[in-house]
Amino acid sequence: MSDLALYSPAAADGASVLKRSDVSVTRAAPLARLAFRGDATAAGKAGAAFGASLPMTPLAANPVGKRAALWLGPDEWLLLAAPETETQDVPWSLARSLFDEVETALATIPHALVDVSERNVALIVSGPGAARLLNTQVFLDLDESVFPVGQVTRTLFTKAEITLWRTAPDTFVLECWNSFAPYIEGLLATAPEDAT
Repeated sequence: MSDLALYSPAAADGASVLKRSDVSVTRAAPLARLAFRGDATAAGKAGAAFGASLPMTPLAANPVGKRAALWLGPDEWLLLAAPETETQDVPWSLARSLFDEVETALATIPHALVDVSERNVALIVSGPGAARLLNTQVFLDLDESVFPVGQVTRTLFTKAEITLWRTAPDTFVLECWNSFAPYIEGLLATAPEDAT
């Protein structure tokens, strides 16, 4: 599984998408997700309010405990948060609370902030065959020397837009729209075994 405290497998019976000897695909538990856009000043204040600074380097992520900020573009980030305790509501009340904190910190600074918690889901792809399985549908060089741990990018999974984040040498997190998840899961589950 992912080395991050942020992602954990979903509790639902259908969380396991694929289980092979060298790779597994599991749907992650829900997270609070905020899409943020703003300049460097806004990003600095948003990061302080969110609890994880927003990376200013392309293709970077900044995980801090159960929060992470992913760079998506020169003025765009995806902010992710898991509950700090098992009793905290996931992710709706957490998203509302984080949204309010960031909005308060940026009250006089131009920016855009949207709660996308219900729009996105995440798949955890892990094991020695993870990169090979992803490469059946993602046409990027996922060799660790080219796509190292910590790197994140927006790309395509066949025809679906995804955000792909390498969280460990043999673990990737694939963030996608909820409506695309069955399509992506189906393609991963039916990939030939010799592809992994």
